[in-house]
Amino acid sequence: MTKVIGAPPPEQPTPPTAAEELDQALAHAWIVAAEIKVEERVAKLADFRGSFTTVAGTRVDALEVYCRNCRRPYEDVAEDDCEALIDNRHLIGGDQTQRAKRKIPQPPSNARIVPGGVIQRRGIGAYVSGVSRPAR
Repeated sequence: MTKVIGAPPPEQPTPPTAAEELDQALAHAWIVAAEIKVEERVAKLADFRGSFTTVAGTRVDALEVYCRNCRRPYEDVAEDDCEALIDNRHLIGGDQTQRAKRKIPQPPSNARIVPGGVIQRRGIGAYVSGVSRPAR
């Protein structure tokens, strides 16, 4: 690096203040679920690698636009702050202490419960019996 005599020193970036950090934390990170028509060879590559490259000028149909952090749709929360760091209970179905407990169904009065056999879910026995491999 060369120094120029008499030149002012380069400006150092200033660290963000607490208010700026809070504004950044409350900002939405918008992402788009998209649909792109591709050829069979590109589809095969995308399936194998999990990504692919498109050519310039490819039109992309947006299926949904939502925030990556709070997972809420753009049209619902575009003017609001992101609530992912504040309160994320909406992702788990609300406040767990306020939700009703699951009801266990009662068998009919004339029903008799018969214990079933033991199902082997691990090991070679499970593989041979078809428990651990997908049905074709």
